[in-house]
Amino acid sequence: MPHPSDPFEDDLDDLPPPPAVHYAEQALLGALLLDPHRLSEIGALEADHFDNHAHGALFRAMLETPAPDPEQHRDSPAWLNAVLDAARPNAPGLTASYLHTAIQVCPWPQHAISYARMIRADHARRSLRMHAERLAQTASDITLPHRAAATVHQADALARFLDDLSGRFAPHPGSLPRTPLQPAPPRDVGEDALDDERFLLASATAHPAEAKNMRWLVAEDFAAPLHAAVWQCLTALTHRGDPIDPVTVLWEAQHRGLLAHDVTPASLLTLVETAVGSPEHWGEKVVQRALLARAQAVAARITAYTDDPANSPHQLVTGSRRALADLAALRTRWQHTIAPATPTSPRTARNPSAPRAGPPPRVTAPAARAAR
Repeated sequence: MPHPSDPFEDDLDDLPPPPAVHYAEQALLGALLLDPHRLSEIGALEADHFDNHAHGALFRAMLETPAPDPEQHRDSPAWLNAVLDAARPNAPGLTASYLHTAIQVCPWPQHAISYARMIRADHARRSLRMHAERLAQTASDITLPHRAAATVHQADALARFLDDLSGRFAPHPGSLPRTPLQPAPPRDVGEDALDDERFLLASATAHPAEAKNMRWLVAEDFAAPLHAAVWQCLTALTHRGDPIDPVTVLWEAQHRGLLAHDVTPASLLTLVETAVGSPEHWGEKVVQRALLARAQAVAARITAYTDDPANSPHQLVTGSRRALADLAALRTRWQHTIAPATPTSPRTARNPSAPRAGPPPRVTAPAARAAR
């Protein structure tokens, strides 16, 4: 037997139970159907804020139908019928009995403001989840011509949404989410990603002077742990001012315990011997892949927050901002790799024989007569 509180439920047993906001929406609609004048008390609420489509259509019909006279509304269902007729084109499943059900299940019409606040909070949670999903989709969409730039743009849109959200919900104690987080999604270890890292290590070994200026690249940017460790060997040699070539890198790797049964001296030499291109070129690719992976991890973290209904809007804002902060530092380093080098014009040497500024020279009398 279908549940009387949902106009679209059927007798299928595998349907999930309605979420808590479903009952908040019913309670608000029941309060407004009883007392239409409360529409002016509930604050900024839109039909799109409702999770249930039929509820949103019914609320929109209330906004579009002129409010009745309070005395007439007590004795006549005319306004209820007008609202139902206005809502049915967008929600054909609505019936007059459902409107009466909403009225009956409303605990206290005087609590309409609280019910509206609950609906806005749940809409904020769903909207935040949508922004996080867009960030994840953008970061993983290989068809985009400028995927990293598009991902950064989507992260900015998410940050602006959080700023707007923070202004609509008051802060409160215990602002950090307590949601258990899953491990970050695995990094891309396909052949293209591994080849970029191999070419980077080899070219940095062959051209250490160029690699010396690549402070924007760190070991955490690498997808392969071995490649990250070899990069640390290169940066350590550079920091000490030691010579850099495949053999010195091998020796440093040995002292760092990188040589094992699956990493032999010969294989490590092969890793850093075949130099192709510039280390900055390959470094930019490695940082870009790290940026995309971090964006997907941030999106997964925010999605986990929104999937936990125990989190309040303020907790969602605080946790999401901290997640975006993890992306900000990596974004700054990536932007450094794509920023055009600022041309420096050579300074013009001052002519030491040029006279200093001062008063004009005094003209002598013979020179004045000669000028005439």
